Order: sequence, then structure tokens, then C-alpha cells
Amino acid sequence: MAIIEKFLGCQVTLPDNLRYFVKQGLWARLDGSAIIFGFSEAALMLSGGIQDLNFLVEDGETVEQGQSVLFAITGKILYVDSPVQGIIRFNTAAKNNPSVINQDPYDMGWLFAVTTAEPAARTYQDISDCAAYLKSLQSSEGFKNPEGLKGGVSGVCKAVYSGIRMQKIH
Repeated sequence: MAIIEKFLGCQVTLPDNLRYFVKQGLWARLDGSAIIFGFSEAALMLSGGIQDLNFLVEDGETVEQGQSVLFAITGKILYVDSPVQGIIRFNTAAKNNPSVINQDPYDMGWLFAVTTAEPAARTYQDISDCAAYLKSLQSSEGFKNPEGLKGGVSGVCKAVYSGIRMQKIH
């Protein structure tokens, strides 16, 4: 288990028995012929948490690798792509109660599972390990702003927040 003590002012965990789709901050777990995906704690912190979900394809439909399959409303708007090709199955309990994703991201808060045509174990091994994901996070706002300061630490964030503070709204 990798633990980041200070990531946007919080402690986040990254189970090292999972794989990670770095591009979107998804964790992956092998489950027989399927691969289950969900948001990592770090991705949830960076996005502001999940407020709502919409499925963009039908449950049981065949999806392509890179195809947008889920629309998530967070502190931002996210389109989530399927990391692999196969038949998709969604976690409808998470859609009906999105808070479970934020509260239990590595278990009950999974998003979708994809059953692959080729052996899932081989496809699973092509997804990044925990060390690679952790390394990718080191250039993120979470590491650059370990205390979780409002307005962030990037020049763009500071400029936006400074501009907002200076506005006089009547």
C-alpha cells in the first residue's frame, strides 16, 4: 500500500495490488475474465469528488479502447474512457448513490467492468503498476500543493483566484 501523507491537504492511499490507468486516474482490478475500474483516491482529490454520473453507452454493449463510456460531474466535468476493449458492465449502485465512490473508491465505489475478448490477465498486465502511477502523480497539483492551499500553487490558478477576489459583484 502506497500512502501519500499530504496530497492537497489530505492523506491518500494507492493499493499496490491494483493496476492504474494513469491518463484518467483509474485503478484496475482483475476479476476472472473482466477488469474492474474505478477512480483512485488521488484522482478523486484532484477532481473535487464525484457528484453525479451518467453512462454514455448501454450496459452490456461492446466498447472500444479509448471510447468515452462515462460522464462524471465533479468539481470539473470529466469524460471517462474505457482503458480496454470489451463488453462493459456498469455499477448502477454507484450511479444511484455517487457518494459511495468518494467514500469507498476501491471497493463499493467501482465504476465499470470490461470483459475482454483476449485473456484479461494479459490485458491487465499492460496497465501501469502502482509505482508508475505514483511517479505520474508527482507532477500533479496534489504534490505541488501538499497543504491544499486555496487558489493552488500554479500561476494560472493564482491569477484566476486573484482576479475573482478583485471583482466587485453588485
